[in-house]
Amino acid sequence: MQIPIVQGIYADIDYKSFYPRNMMPVPKQSGVSAGYLRPADGLVQFVNGYDTDRGGIEWNNVLYRVMGTELVKISASGNITKLGNIGGNGERVKFAYSFDRLAIVSGGNLYYYDNSSLIKVTDSDLGYAIDVVWIDGYFMLTDGTYLIVTDLTDPTNINPLKYGSSEADPDPINSILKLNNEIYALNRYTIEIFDNVGGSNFPFARVESAQIERGVVSTNACCKYANGIAFVGSGKNESLAVWLGGNASTVKISTKEIDRLIQEENSLTDIVLETRVDKTHKLLYIHLSNKTLVYDVSSSEVLQIPVWFILDTNGSTYKARNFIYCYNKWIFGDPTSNKIGYLDESINTHFGITNEWEFQTGIIYNESRGAILHQIELIGLRNGLTDGTIYTNYSLDGLNYTQEIGIPINKRMVWFQQGMMQDQRIQRFKGNTNISFARLEVQIEGLNVWINY
Repeated sequence: MQIPIVQGIYADIDYKSFYPRNMMPVPKQSGVSAGYLRPADGLVQFVNGYDTDRGGIEWNNVLYRVMGTELVKISASGNITKLGNIGGNGERVKFAYSFDRLAIVSGGNLYYYDNSSLIKVTDSDLGYAIDVVWIDGYFMLTDGTYLIVTDLTDPTNINPLKYGSSEADPDPINSILKLNNEIYALNRYTIEIFDNVGGSNFPFARVESAQIERGVVSTNACCKYANGIAFVGSGKNESLAVWLGGNASTVKISTKEIDRLIQEENSLTDIVLETRVDKTHKLLYIHLSNKTLVYDVSSSEVLQIPVWFILDTNGSTYKARNFIYCYNKWIFGDPTSNKIGYLDESINTHFGITNEWEFQTGIIYNESRGAILHQIELIGLRNGLTDGTIYTNYSLDGLNYTQEIGIPINKRMVWFQQGMMQDQRIQRFKGNTNISFARLEVQIEGLNVWINY
């Protein structure tokens, strides 16, 4: 019999989903199965930066990033050019660009780079900026209370008569995004949409019928995704979850297990959301302090289940965030060091160090009767590998697991004499080799009695 491996189960007092760790589910009709698991992309070093990466952007086919307090330009060959100091305290910076200048918000200040010089906006009417977008010739910013637009003719000038506000609810503005040429003001418990209606003062007006009755928990916990806004947040008197918002409504895309992981996060202000659309995947990354949760809306639609998986670097913080597609590669910063790297789907190592993956099955069940498992076999692609070991063990209760048994990958990936089960069993697999798996086959002999160990 074939056992699903794209999503597993574990248990304590409840049945819970077990998502693959450092393995990516891929929907594919291969003749062997309808989908398979492949190791997540490897991380390769591109350059050493000056300091820890705080974000990046591609502008006019050139990669710009902030390292520590320095705005830098990185060439396709990896040469780094310092452009100026923008301060800050290690927080993630915000970028936006117009036709002729790049805007950066760092440490509450607004900076412009025009491809030749870096300047700081010193207008005292700006306040403490936390986010910036560009729309219809304006740079729009927020200080958490107001929506602020720069002058059309002089973007270094802030006119206090051109302040707007998100006043449907007295919650603070945590972030602003532009979607379909409208402004989304993402407050703590509401999201309000603004459209450009012109006028001599604040030129944007609230679209009353488009308000969303949920908001975002922090400044970086939102991004554009799947023709909408993905965010971690809640409505009033609700627990945190992951939502996809648009058209005055929200759809919950997180599961109970994902909600629990988010709610266990110690510093909610450090949650970072970003997207990466690559080939057939539309990936939403939710970076937590010690792991990254990833949702794939494209695979979810094909497989008709919520497709989530978890990324980390050998059990600790995932060493890739702030993805920018530039120079025909996905370039990122390591949040734990000064390394700038890029993704490589042909390997699964992180900066040359092997990275462990793990997945487990759903419940193997024999209708409340015992069974003998004569053998289990993983069907996969070895990709020419000859070295490495894959380990398996199992649990009869979802909590306690047997000792691991390894198989070299240069042999058929089959484990014989896998013992008995009372009525149900969960199988788990671990390894660190770059190998994909399409299905799990189990040769099982059902018994007509319940086994009492």
